[in-house]
Amino acid sequence: MPHLRRSRPAMALPLVLVALALTACSSPEPEPPVSDVAVADASAPLTYRCESGRTVEASYPTNSTAVVQYEGQTYPMTIAVSASGARYVGEGFEWWTKGSGPGSEGTLFRHQSDRTSGEQVDQCSQS
Repeated sequence: MPHLRRSRPAMALPLVLVALALTACSSPEPEPPVSDVAVADASAPLTYRCESGRTVEASYPTNSTAVVQYEGQTYPMTIAVSASGARYVGEGFEWWTKGSGPGSEGTLFRHQSDRTSGEQVDQCSQS
């Protein structure tokens, strides 16, 4: 009986078809539903007591945004590059936090037009 030799592309085609069929049958695990409580907790304001005697209330509605309240004003901010901690900028201000939970630090700066930190406005600790 003569030896039958298949070309490489002909051998690869069945393997590709099997792989495609298996991938089509599998489905990613569904993400767990997000409860209203989890959403409310994520954006619940955190209170920071500042050295000046004032307070900052900061909430984080999404992974890339913050809303900072200081001296009766509300400042919506978006995340910015930082070497450490979380840094948000907007409305001419910068809110930079380090750590999480009670005792973590937050510093409010003026934000420069060249995208750098300006003068420090207040130094705060989460209460």
